[in-house]
Amino acid sequence: MKSIAVFCGASLGNDEQIISMAYNLGQTLAQQQIVLVYGAAKIGIMGQVAKGVTDAKGKTIGVIPEFLKTKEIVNEGLSELIVTTNMHDRKVIMYEKSDGFMIIPGGFGTMDELFEIATWGQLGLHTKPIGILNVNGYYDALITQCDTMVARGFLKQENRDAIVIDATIGGLLEKMNNFIPLPAPEWLKKEGL
Repeated sequence: MKSIAVFCGASLGNDEQIISMAYNLGQTLAQQQIVLVYGAAKIGIMGQVAKGVTDAKGKTIGVIPEFLKTKEIVNEGLSELIVTTNMHDRKVIMYEKSDGFMIIPGGFGTMDELFEIATWGQLGLHTKPIGILNVNGYYDALITQCDTMVARGFLKQENRDAIVIDATIGGLLEKMNNFIPLPAPEWLKKEGL
């Protein structure tokens, strides 16, 4: 992977282990010459990831809707800044600019990004790896919920397994690099897509 979209919070939260991990993730991406694609903010967990990248002389691509840029949260030290008209266009551009997606702690916006990109993968609209960095058990309940969806017949096991999970940066990057995408859904094959 040459670029990874990192979906995460614009808030800093209150867990020092998560804050430290975010900065370390940025450092690791830069050291491995992986371009960070993210929401362009200088605040919160996303700001920590970007700071880690820029401190290690890595490359950052920030994507932000115009209405958020006016709130003075945009990181001015990015390698590239892309301004969109809305949140949906932001996600589309982040998707286009990335070879994979990493989800680290965040709130509703992060959940929206995770589930939209996971749904696109389930529908066969992309074959890029999706990884959850489960720092300090942050996503334990979400992982349990996904297992419940499988057990109750609302989610196929192969779609649940298509999201790789690890508690360490190195472990998750390795799983993402070794990711084997699911075959295209039958309905796509029938449609010739």
